[in-house]
Amino acid sequence: MTKFFTEDIRFEFKQKLQTKRWLRFVAESEIRKLGDINIIFCSDSYLLDINMKYLQHDYFTDIITFDYCEGKLLSGDLFISIDSVRENAEFYQVEFSDELNRVIVHGLLHLIGYDDHTEEELKTMRAKENYYLSLRDTVIG
Repeated sequence: MTKFFTEDIRFEFKQKLQTKRWLRFVAESEIRKLGDINIIFCSDSYLLDINMKYLQHDYFTDIITFDYCEGKLLSGDLFISIDSVRENAEFYQVEFSDELNRVIVHGLLHLIGYDDHTEEELKTMRAKENYYLSLRDTVIG
């Protein structure tokens, strides 16, 4: 089950049902099953604290994914900085909702097993993000 939460910010996510349907489609397309996925929207400072505490990284990021997967069952926590998503949307000149969906599917792709540490991994991750973003409107109907 996919659930949505906020920490330390006021943010209303209105696409819950559509996003759940889309993420289920992505998981099934990758021969996986959705388990418990928590999507937590937060601020830059909240995510920085998590980054420093759990990963020993002293920098801002748009998402941190905690993986609790077992086999092909996808479970995890996706902490998403709404501040960073807004900044990235402006920087890349895309709609906020499009950038938010990119970050959400990016987190799910990490749970599936994709990584982005090398140039080749990043290229694959971006291709997967673009592919699933291109199908989102079709999937959610």
